[in-house]
Amino acid sequence: MSGENSIVNQAHSTLRRSVVRDSWEVTAEKWVYGGDALARAPAADAEAPASEGPGKPGRVMLIPFVLPGETVRARLVDDLYAKAERIAVASPARVTPPCPLFTRCGGCHYQHAPYEYQLARKVEILREQLQRVGKIRFEGEIGVVSGPPLGYRNRVQLHVEGGRIGYRAAGSHALVPLEGECPIASPRLQKAFELLRSRMREPRFPRFVHSLELFTNESEVQVNVLESERQVAQWFYEWCESAAVIEYPAINTQFRVSPRSFFQVNRFLMDALIEEALGTASGASALDLYSGVGLFALGLARQFAKVTAVEAGASAVRDLEFNAHRAGVSVKVHQARVEDHMARLDRAPDFVLADPPRAGLGKAVTGHLERLAPPRIVVVSCDPSTLARDLATLKNYRIERLTLVDLFPQTYHLETIAHLVRIG
Repeated sequence: MSGENSIVNQAHSTLRRSVVRDSWEVTAEKWVYGGDALARAPAADAEAPASEGPGKPGRVMLIPFVLPGETVRARLVDDLYAKAERIAVASPARVTPPCPLFTRCGGCHYQHAPYEYQLARKVEILREQLQRVGKIRFEGEIGVVSGPPLGYRNRVQLHVEGGRIGYRAAGSHALVPLEGECPIASPRLQKAFELLRSRMREPRFPRFVHSLELFTNESEVQVNVLESERQVAQWFYEWCESAAVIEYPAINTQFRVSPRSFFQVNRFLMDALIEEALGTASGASALDLYSGVGLFALGLARQFAKVTAVEAGASAVRDLEFNAHRAGVSVKVHQARVEDHMARLDRAPDFVLADPPRAGLGKAVTGHLERLAPPRIVVVSCDPSTLARDLATLKNYRIERLTLVDLFPQTYHLETIAHLVRIG
């Protein structure tokens, strides 16, 4: 891993301090994974020690809400992060953010850039992460699947404080009240925001509730309490007009999603995500790892004679079994940690699909994949850093196709689908 990438990773694992060191006029070189622009202070400045690497003078700093190529006056707020005090030379690509809370709310990072510009930079970031973290130089084309850049989220987390609801501020626990609409949230969630605001004005609202999640299929809304000082009574959910389960349509199938079950957040790209991951794959057997409520497993069951799904969460397993039965497809479901299930296998399926959490597959799972040697693997990843690490450990596989599915417009997050084939 290069010096730059090590600095970035270290910085994201530490608290941002508010001590002001100094300021410089700098030009942003590029966006890096995490949502910030990378710039370098002048090398001649005694307060700016040279960074590592030949031809790379000046102290590295990361600046949020700046576009590559822009020149800004940046003031350090800790050893690495800086704040742009003013824009000296703006990029011609800069646009007016659609949300008045942008730069205050911590949810979005790229609203100051046109959407096509965001997509192009995300492709560059994905390619760079593969190279820097995994030492993988992928020269092929990276496909892009995208949808509408606003109104896409079907799930949001809200914090409750002092009779107000909102999001956390960037790099802080401070509440940014949501008093109007959130441009990236779906229309039905906008209505749910207003209902919650009205409920909070009433004395019976439980003040011991500190965090909520809203999930919708655009018809109903499911309210989940995430953080509370004590258990919330059933009347609260009924009062908030919460659906006990959500029936979500995708690939001409209804998926039951219970309160503790994971489901994708982009309401526009569900079908495209499934179609890109499954493609035309078929055969005798398929293994779906981290299967959730069966978003991929049900599609696999229509293309493979035998499908096994592995999921640790009890709620998701119940939903998966229900969804498969209702869809009339056969899926053998195992409630287990993926690494534990893989350790018990002694025969490779024809096809493996893995949709791990942000932490990625990890050494145990990639080790079992290498041992079993399935001919084809598809990894659906929400973090290019852990994807690069995992692909680097799958030494007996090559990347056949990479696709960036932009499930999170206006943010630095990106989904990648990597199609791998066994070498030899």
